[in-house]
Amino acid sequence: MQLATIFIGFIIFGFSENIKGPAIPRIQYDFMLDESQLGTLLSLNALGYLIACSFTAYLTRIWGIKWVTVTAFASMAGSGVLIFFSHYYTMFSASYFLMYIGNGMLEIGLAILSARIFVRNTGTMMNMTHGFYGLSSTVAPLIATGLMKVTIGGHTLDWRGMYLIILLLSVIPIVFALLSKFPGDDFSHEERIPLKTLLKDKVLWLMILVLTFGVVSELAVGGWLVNFLEKAYDWDTVNASGMLSIFFLCFAIARLVLGPLTDKIGFVLSLIIFSAFSAICTFAAIAGGERTAFLFAASGIGIAMIYPTVMAFIAKRYPKESDTAITFTVTLMGLGSVIGNYLIGGVIEVVKHMVGEDTEIGLLRGLQAGYGFIGLCAALCAVSGLILYIYLSKRKEII
Repeated sequence: MQLATIFIGFIIFGFSENIKGPAIPRIQYDFMLDESQLGTLLSLNALGYLIACSFTAYLTRIWGIKWVTVTAFASMAGSGVLIFFSHYYTMFSASYFLMYIGNGMLEIGLAILSARIFVRNTGTMMNMTHGFYGLSSTVAPLIATGLMKVTIGGHTLDWRGMYLIILLLSVIPIVFALLSKFPGDDFSHEERIPLKTLLKDKVLWLMILVLTFGVVSELAVGGWLVNFLEKAYDWDTVNASGMLSIFFLCFAIARLVLGPLTDKIGFVLSLIIFSAFSAICTFAAIAGGERTAFLFAASGIGIAMIYPTVMAFIAKRYPKESDTAITFTVTLMGLGSVIGNYLIGGVIEVVKHMVGEDTEIGLLRGLQAGYGFIGLCAALCAVSGLILYIYLSKRKEII
C-alpha cells in the first residue's frame, strides 16, 4: 500500500505538472496574455507550491504523513473542478494556485515517505520512484492534446475539461493512502537535530543551490518547450507536444535505468556529470537550430537525475531529520522556481524588444535567449555540484 501510494502519487504528480505544456498557448490566447504575463502567472503559481512546502513538514508532525498526503490529493482534485468553471482570469489564477498548493504538499509528503522507506539502495529506489513521474510526464502532453479535442454532447472539452479529468484522477491514490500505515511518525523530538543546527551545515546550502538550478531547468522545459517549438519553428501542437513527450521519455528511462549508477559512482559526482550533460544538450539544441531540436529531448537524460539524487543524498546524510531537511531544501528551491519562471519570461520580452518587438527574428531571438537561460541553470547546477564535491572531499564526507 505504501509503494502503491508513492508510485501512483508520482504518476498523478507527473500528469498535473506537465499537462500545462499544450494548454499554455490556449490559456494565453483565451486570457490574452503576453510572454511576460505568462511567466508571471507561472511564477505566482509556483509561489503556491512554495507556500505549501513551507508548512507541510509542520503538518506532517501534527497530522502524520497519511493525512497530509490525502489532503494534498484532495486539494488537487478540487482545483480541477474550480479550473473547469474558471471563465475569468482571477478565478483561474486562484484555482491554478490551489493546484500548486496540492502539488507542493504532495511532493514534500512523497519525498518524506520515500526517505523513510528506502533505507537501502537509496539512489536506485529514489530514481525508480521518480521514474514513475517521468513515465506519466512522457504521456501527459499527448493525453492533454488529445483530451482538449474530445467532444462530449456537442461540447469540446478544451483545456478546462482536460484539467478537470486529469486532476480528478487524484481520487485514486487517496484510497491507497487511506488503507496504508506510514512509518516514521513516531520519532521523538529529542532524537531530531534542530533546524538551527542544520542551517549551519554548508553542505545543505550547497545542495539547495544544486537542486534549485536543476529543478528550474527541469520544470521550465514543461512550461516553455511546446511554446518555443510552436513560435520559433512554426511546429504544430501535435509535433511540439510529441517532442515534449520524448523529453519526458528520456527523463523516465534515465531514472529507471541509470538510478543504480548513482549508488555506484556516488551521489555528488552523479549530480555534476548529469547536469553538465543536460546543459551541453540544451546549448547545442539552441545553436543548431531546428535540425538539432532532438537535443532538447536528450537533455532530459541528464536533468532527470538531479531531484531524486538530491533526495537520496539528504536521506543518507540526515536520516532522522529528513523531513526537516527536505522541507527546507525544497522550500528554497520553490523560491528559486518562482524567480526562474519570472526571469525566463522577462528575458524573452527584453530580447524581443531589443531585436524587434513585432518581427519574426525578434520573437525567435527572444525565445532562444529565454531557453538559453534554462541551459544556463543546468550549467550552474553542475558548477554548484563541483563546489560541493570539492568541499566534501576535503572533509572526507563524500556520499
